[in-house]
Amino acid sequence: MSLYFNADTLRFEGTMREPKRNRNVFLDVKPVSEQNAAVTNAAAPRTGQGRRHAAVFSNRVGFPPVTPKEAFVNSGATGQKSMVYESSKPIYMVLRALGVFPYTRHAATGETVFTLASPAMAYCALFFLLLTVYIAFILANRIEIVRTLEGRFEESVIAYLFIVNILPMLIIPLMWYETRKVAGVVNRWIDFETVYRETSGRSLELNLRTKAQLIAVLLPILCSVSVAITHVTMVDFKLLQVIPYCVLDTITYMMGGYWYMTCETLSTTAKILADDFQRALRHVGPAAKVSEYRSLWLRLSKLARETGFSTCYTFTFICLYLFFIITLSIYGLMSQISDGFGVKDIGLAVTAFCSVGLLFYICDEAHYASFNVRTNFQKKLLMVELSWMNTDAQTEINMFLRATEMNPSSINLGGFFDVNRTLFKSLLATMVTYLVVLLQFQISIPDEPSAMLMHGNSSHH
Repeated sequence: MSLYFNADTLRFEGTMREPKRNRNVFLDVKPVSEQNAAVTNAAAPRTGQGRRHAAVFSNRVGFPPVTPKEAFVNSGATGQKSMVYESSKPIYMVLRALGVFPYTRHAATGETVFTLASPAMAYCALFFLLLTVYIAFILANRIEIVRTLEGRFEESVIAYLFIVNILPMLIIPLMWYETRKVAGVVNRWIDFETVYRETSGRSLELNLRTKAQLIAVLLPILCSVSVAITHVTMVDFKLLQVIPYCVLDTITYMMGGYWYMTCETLSTTAKILADDFQRALRHVGPAAKVSEYRSLWLRLSKLARETGFSTCYTFTFICLYLFFIITLSIYGLMSQISDGFGVKDIGLAVTAFCSVGLLFYICDEAHYASFNVRTNFQKKLLMVELSWMNTDAQTEINMFLRATEMNPSSINLGGFFDVNRTLFKSLLATMVTYLVVLLQFQISIPDEPSAMLMHGNSSHH
């Protein structure tokens, strides 16, 4: 270990080589700003100046000055206000209104928790109970229709489609089980924002609130319209039977909206972090600055991994459900080619189009977030000019690159599979296989008129 005096930070600093046997050395990074705050608090315990200096973060070179509003938030006067939570709050509120996300938000501390004995959980349980009773009546009616159905094979498959559309009801209990993990991720975003504010001297500005509001307003309307079109064109339209399908469809697509906003938050944060890192290196060149941003990146990489883990069961079910719906809908469309397309095919086309779009966005947004968190950040690091930096700063840059290589940032659903564009391609390839099997099975079954004609000819002989 070597000890030297750094004129930029006005303190002694030391460097130590990484032990080869310890592969988790990058996880032990502590921001220098926290160390400075601890030293300041220890130096002024009686006057309380240390606490004030630790609470109000000093601005860094290369960043715009902190506005009075940001300074008010940073001082802790309003508690821990999370920009990430505020950006996605409209979607969280809609999911809680649908009984999916029974979280509780403490206004004083800004902490998100899940408690069984809470008003939010009581409301969600009551909502789920009423929805279950309503859907049980609809399900009994649909099963009776399937039992009395007489006709071609593809008509039976299409009739089963309305029973499959009831399956999103399982999303509610699955999300109850995973709400505690989701709340933990939301709280860790608060920690990330605090460290980012200490490092950069400003708040994390995402500017995603408008997108969340549009999703929270438009998605329920579009889902209700698509369900109404499907029922008008395919079955007898009864308003009381359509309402629960609208609710279940809204739950499915609002979970897609939640996934979109989560991945968009990761992508936007990664871009902001990469730009701030490059901007800071133009003005400040000590190794401590690189270490601080390495700590921030490691936190962001961990948040990316926890995003998939926190909702692994829910989105595994959603992906399988969408795969099933797309297969049945496309089969229903292809089976009508010989007879020509009719009015009822409009509902099948709308269902297939919306389901393919949702599945694509789930895979594409996760792929884009993983790319921005890791690959795009590695490109920024490789573009850093090292010739004017001292040896310690160059070593920190190399350690930063190794940290991005050793810490995966892919969004994985609890070890089941990675969510990316490869998943979308694999599901489509599997779907084609199932469609070929279904169409071959349909061809092997003779139509009712041709079967009667063959029976008549055999009787004459």
